[in-house]
Amino acid sequence: MDARRTFNGAIAGSVAAAVWAAQQQADKRAFGVDYDDVEVLGKAVVKGDGWQLPGIGIHVANGAAFGAAYTQLRPFLPGPPAVKGLAVATAEHLATWPLQALVERYHPRAGELPKLRGRRNAFLQGLWRHALFGLIMGELEHRLNAEDPDEPPEIPVSSNGHGNIELAVGAA
Repeated sequence: MDARRTFNGAIAGSVAAAVWAAQQQADKRAFGVDYDDVEVLGKAVVKGDGWQLPGIGIHVANGAAFGAAYTQLRPFLPGPPAVKGLAVATAEHLATWPLQALVERYHPRAGELPKLRGRRNAFLQGLWRHALFGLIMGELEHRLNAEDPDEPPEIPVSSNGHGNIELAVGAA
């Protein structure tokens, strides 16, 4: 694992998470769902007011961790950089959406948060946020790590998904 590549991935994830947080007010209006990820995270660690700054910090740190992990996974994924980021981020949304039931039940301030289970617009809002995050993170991570001499080679994949024999044997 190259530390510089990982750090660049963390930067990409942080920026993407910050964009996600900044646009939440607009997507709340667009989807008609008053769900705020920063609020959920901040209210999990702060009693009373003053949850915004810790919530943003946790949200951006989560984005950094995701971006750092994505950097290590990206060379093994087929497709253009933005699509790779989109695929990984939306897969994370699909995998973690059912955990919303735990948030609604165990969050220390659950009564102050909107209920999301069973709300199609809430699911689509989360999908939008993850898609935006993935597109930004994927493209930015690729640009930050594009000139890295230690960049692992992309895994050759043919249109049938079984690889490219010419590249595998060095004939290309």
